[in-house]
Amino acid sequence: MLFLFLLCREQLAPPLPSGWSLSVFPAQDSDRDAGTPVPGSRDLSAPFPAIPVPLLFLGSWRGATALMPVPLLFPSMSQDLSELLKEATKEVHEQAENTPFMKNFQKGQVSLHEFKLVTASLYFIYSALEEEIERNKDNPVYAPVYFPAELHRKAALEEDLKYFYGRNWREEIPCPEATQKYVERLHYVGRNHPELLVAHAYTRYLGDLSGGQVLKKIAQKALQLPSTGEGLAFFTFDGVSNATKFKQLYRSRMNALEMDLATKKRVLEEAKKAFLLNIQVFEALQELVSKSQENGHLVQSKADLRARSVNKSYEHGPAPGKESERTSRSQTDLVGTSPLVRWILALGFIVTTVAVGLFAM
Repeated sequence: MLFLFLLCREQLAPPLPSGWSLSVFPAQDSDRDAGTPVPGSRDLSAPFPAIPVPLLFLGSWRGATALMPVPLLFPSMSQDLSELLKEATKEVHEQAENTPFMKNFQKGQVSLHEFKLVTASLYFIYSALEEEIERNKDNPVYAPVYFPAELHRKAALEEDLKYFYGRNWREEIPCPEATQKYVERLHYVGRNHPELLVAHAYTRYLGDLSGGQVLKKIAQKALQLPSTGEGLAFFTFDGVSNATKFKQLYRSRMNALEMDLATKKRVLEEAKKAFLLNIQVFEALQELVSKSQENGHLVQSKADLRARSVNKSYEHGPAPGKESERTSRSQTDLVGTSPLVRWILALGFIVTTVAVGLFAM
């Protein structure tokens, strides 16, 4: 195969189409940024003339290198960043949706304990993301997609955590190692590579405006949360009146960001990394829940939540319906027993009268 390639290379000299790239296999980010070759790789464009289709290294069989033309999905300057992100993250997005945690959630199989844990992790993630967004809000690499009033979630998550954990929620919420790893990545990007922040904002906020609204309904039904929205502030975007139109605006602003081809590639890689970090968070939360159940942690069911809701209402006095029912029953009982009381009193009066008469005689 390699011999045929070498034999034909002189006749395959037309330039590569715009947006195509030629490589043996993709380098790691660190190698690409440093400009150093990956061990075992070879830049085919250097010794050979360009060929009309890219080549991808597939492997070797009995010492013969197998090269085969396949399209490499590398971005071009003319492609919209939003479309590139959608295509680049399609596979890893599906992986995130198919984690055990998310599959159970979508079926409505989520406990209050699980929901509290994921809300706590989201608080740490959005706190870090929005801290770095504020740091770079005037930076041209992010400023066009800066929508704090419409998108930022930290304050909403604080409301939810106060509802679930009480006033001292900051001292009670856990931060698993996977969540801390996500947080550290966000701070690293914001301080060292702010042009990559758009990848994290895209994966989080646009997802919240889309699938997040479905999860809101599932959580409200599964956990019997109040219809007034307590515990679900994270999913409520008061600053966005029309989610579809806002997402269109956001994508158009994102597509207008000025970045070269190399930066686009790095943004795509960062978006995939964001999804992978999210998957690790889900896996860690699932592990925490499993350990809690093994250690005898009581996970509240729907019945427990209903009891919790009733008990909470009794802190401010009995439920009106129950109180009126009990009052009515008491009045009925009193009326039913009053004739007997009258007979006893009358008999007592007669006995007393006779006794006094006998004593007087």
